[in-house]
Amino acid sequence: MIGRLRGIILEKNPPVVVLDVHGVGYETQVSMQTFYTLPAVGEEAALYTQLVVREDAHLLFGFGSREERETFRALVKVSGIGAKSALGILSTLTSDELATAIATEDIKRLTAAPGIGKKTAERMALELRGKLAGGSNAAGLFTPEATGGNEDIINTLLALGYTDKEARIACKNIPAGTDISEGVRLALKNML
Repeated sequence: MIGRLRGIILEKNPPVVVLDVHGVGYETQVSMQTFYTLPAVGEEAALYTQLVVREDAHLLFGFGSREERETFRALVKVSGIGAKSALGILSTLTSDELATAIATEDIKRLTAAPGIGKKTAERMALELRGKLAGGSNAAGLFTPEATGGNEDIINTLLALGYTDKEARIACKNIPAGTDISEGVRLALKNML
């Protein structure tokens, strides 16, 4: 198993990156999240990797962090999600955002990934609950104690497309029991 590569970037053509590791060029498919964090061609980079062996090919997938690789490994275990679909999901949602969407069963957010329909999203939510890196933390973000009782406001901000981190920070000083529309207005004001 190839677990990690470190070398010079020879090519960058989304979603493929070629790393020269001591004279051997490894073609690695990466998520767009990882792709945009990589340095320029000719510079050194390191990727955590996962080798996927199929009947017709051996494919190497690269990740910017161990957490992203572990999330990929969990995704490909879900029935109906292959390596390419998992990479698409990780290109759309970060590992933390995915863990939050799973923990809160946010099907709308899960279907934002290319090729993921409602049934697959529901299966993901069911099979991955509590199994993703950060999943237990993500579930804890929405407890009344952690959010000051503003979990509905945070969920509304997530539905509007804000990240869970942005939503949590914006809701930090909103008094518990604030109604949702007023809370969203205050949260948006806090983001300015």
